[in-house]
Amino acid sequence: MDIHLMQHGACLPKELDPHQPLSPVGREQITKSAQAARILGLRFELIVASPKVRSIQTAEIIAEYTGYPVSRIEVTEAVKAMAPAQETIHFINEYEGLDSIFIAGHLPSLGNIASGLLTGGKALDINIENGGLMQMARENGHTKLNWYLTPAQLAQIAKD
Repeated sequence: MDIHLMQHGACLPKELDPHQPLSPVGREQITKSAQAARILGLRFELIVASPKVRSIQTAEIIAEYTGYPVSRIEVTEAVKAMAPAQETIHFINEYEGLDSIFIAGHLPSLGNIASGLLTGGKALDINIENGGLMQMARENGHTKLNWYLTPAQLAQIAKD
């Protein structure tokens, strides 16, 4: 199974909107990342988002560009910002038969999830930028990092 992790795009400050939806910059970040995902030929059997508006909006943009039905996005507390990594990994394991999943989430949990999947428990300092995309391959309980693309790299792919 390929597991894709993306931190939501830049969002509005709480002072402007307490729900913190994507800002115009964040929407542009995610749109470019989604265009790059399409160019890379990424397709997902499951797209997951946290209940936060910015995460749902990120998942919706990715879904639109990669041909995933927006109505099938799964919204779950298992990928919220402070969700324990083991809770999220357990959630991922429930979908073990799928070929490819995408999670729109938050820091610090995305870094903790990647660390937990890659090391089985040893803490790594992993930072995923807003709109950056990481792909890991999980097979027989073992996970390897395939690649991580920054938002700037994804924007370059979208531009080409």
